[in-house]
Formats: sequence, structure tokens, C-alpha cells
Amino acid sequence: MQKNDIFLKYSVKSPQKGALTHFLSTFASMKTLTDTEYIHALIAEGEHQQQDFKFEISDARKIAKTLSAFANTDGGKLLIGVKDNGKIAGVRSDEEQYMIEAAAGLYCSPEVNYTMQTYQVEGRSVLVVQIEESDRKPVYAKDETGKYLAYLRIKDENILATPVHLRVWQQSESPKGELIEYTEREQLLLNLLEENDRLSLNRYCRLAHLSRRAAEHLLAKFVRYDIVEPVFEGHKFHFKLK
Repeated sequence: MQKNDIFLKYSVKSPQKGALTHFLSTFASMKTLTDTEYIHALIAEGEHQQQDFKFEISDARKIAKTLSAFANTDGGKLLIGVKDNGKIAGVRSDEEQYMIEAAAGLYCSPEVNYTMQTYQVEGRSVLVVQIEESDRKPVYAKDETGKYLAYLRIKDENILATPVHLRVWQQSESPKGELIEYTEREQLLLNLLEENDRLSLNRYCRLAHLSRRAAEHLLAKFVRYDIVEPVFEGHKFHFKLK
């Protein structure tokens, strides 16, 4: 097997991956990994917040959704030619590379930064795409109807970003040192979160008698200042005090 000319450089932010990441980093510092060792080490981690498996890519628009999710969260790796169960199927042509190029450049806005490398494993080719976390969030993906939507990576899923997330990114363009206005509305939000532990956007609107736009703006402001955090539960986002 041909030796790889790179060391394993991989970081997973979720706590449960810490031990494996430490082991792989230590192992990588001792020797150069072969293609097979490197890919099998990644597959052993499974799919998670910073890694996804794709058997093949047949639609650039669909893969743009994954690129958007990684770019809007922590970045990550996309292993193409690997089934969901971790079995290596391999890629058979350059078509996947063209699809990635189209997804990142034509169907993502702004364009997603990435690198690609092909690894030879047991007679099959696996394409690894490293997607960078964007410093120009939100990154939108164009769907089949021509609509641009932003996604987040939560565990091993690509989740549609809420209007609150979009407002957080929008507000992040303003200096964070600005004073936060504190009125009865802000106090009511804190009181409601203390009383209810967590709130959905719709429930907050009802309890506070606020328009959706006003509620989104206030929640985004509190999220940005690390007072409130969004939590994804039951296929929807809730908001709670940090």
C-alpha cells in the first residue's frame, strides 16, 4: 500500500469523540498513515457533526445542502464512496468531483471553501472533501425550486436554520461591544425562560404577546450575547437560558 504524504489531522468538538480523536492524533504523530489506515480510522468514527458518508453524488443541489450545513457550523469532512453503514463502495469516475465543484460554486451562496483528495482503499477510490467553516455566514444552498435556504449541522443531520439563527448572523455584523437595551420586553423573556425552562419561538410569541419579527429579534440578541442558547429537540428548536 502506498504511504500517505499527510498526517491525520482531525478535530471533533463533541465530547464523545474526544478519546478517539486523541488516540488518532497521537498515532498520527508517530507515523504516516496509509490510505487504508486513514480512511478506516475516519469510518470508525461514524457519521457525526463534522463527518458525513455518501455512497455517491448524483445531484449537486442536494449536496449543496450538506455543504451549507458544514460551512454554517463547525466545518467537516464528507467521505464519498462510503455507504451509511461504513462499507466502502468507492467512486467510479470524476463525476463526484464535478458535482462538488458545482454544489460549492453554483448552488451555495456565498461560495463554500473546500479541499478534495482521493484515497485508494482496498482497490477502491474514496473521495474526501474537507469543508471549511465559513466566516461569511449564513451560507445558503439553492434548492430545486430556486429558493436559497441555510442549514446547520446538528449531530449527524442537516437541519434548516431558523429565522433566529439568520438574525444572529445578521446581527453579528454589528460590533459586539454595543450596549444591549434592557426594557420590560427583555425582562419578560428572562422571566418566561426561568418559569418554563425552555420555549419554542411560537410559544414565546404567544406568552409575550409579541409579533414573530420582534420575538426573533430579541431571541437573536440574547443568543448572540450568550444569554440564551438554541437547543434542538423533538425535530424543532427551543430556546433556554445558558
